[in-house]
Amino acid sequence: MQEFAIIVAGGSGSRMKSDIPKQFLPVAGRPILMHTLLAFRQYSPSLSIRLVLPESQFEVWQEQCEQYTFELDYQLVAGGETRFHSVRNGLESITAEEGLVAVHDGVRPFIPPAIIARGYQKAQEAGTAVTCVPLKDSARLVKTDGTNQAVDREAYRLIQTPQTFRLDWMRQAFQVNYLATFTDCASVLEHAGYSINLIEGAYENIKITTPEDLLWAEAFLKQ
Repeated sequence: MQEFAIIVAGGSGSRMKSDIPKQFLPVAGRPILMHTLLAFRQYSPSLSIRLVLPESQFEVWQEQCEQYTFELDYQLVAGGETRFHSVRNGLESITAEEGLVAVHDGVRPFIPPAIIARGYQKAQEAGTAVTCVPLKDSARLVKTDGTNQAVDREAYRLIQTPQTFRLDWMRQAFQVNYLATFTDCASVLEHAGYSINLIEGAYENIKITTPEDLLWAEAFLKQ
């Protein structure tokens, strides 16, 4: 079955306290987004990749590609108002009737190719595959009245990307109007009635959103 990847990179630099969108910030000599794209190309030279960016950032990205002599085979797609709309735009750029689609955050540059492969394999078997890791810290539930109570951390998972699905299931699920509860693709597929299958992720597969994350990323790459 043909495999596709939608890399969503629509962030700003607000939490990073930077005027530069976080996906364009350099880590180990090249922008974060380039590391992410290379990880997916490393997984498969034949993978069909869609890079979804705000149209206002196209020129900046092209300038960065020239500056870093970055050449990779992918299709550039204009993003939408929300992540939901950006993913839907990426889906609409795929003309195939059947296949598997992995959706990944552009600012998760340390995704191991083995996890990408695991997602496609599980999605081919079961239709959905969502990457996650167990909680390492204790967790508490904060109630609406301000009180809180301890919960069993073994009952919870932290969700990552990639999230991989059958193409026809994704198309059907994304035909609805946007809801505020759509925090990721898994929530959209679940809303459409599909069961979500979890696969094991990796703690190094972090989403780089703060200055502290950048420091960690530099140290990780130096190792």
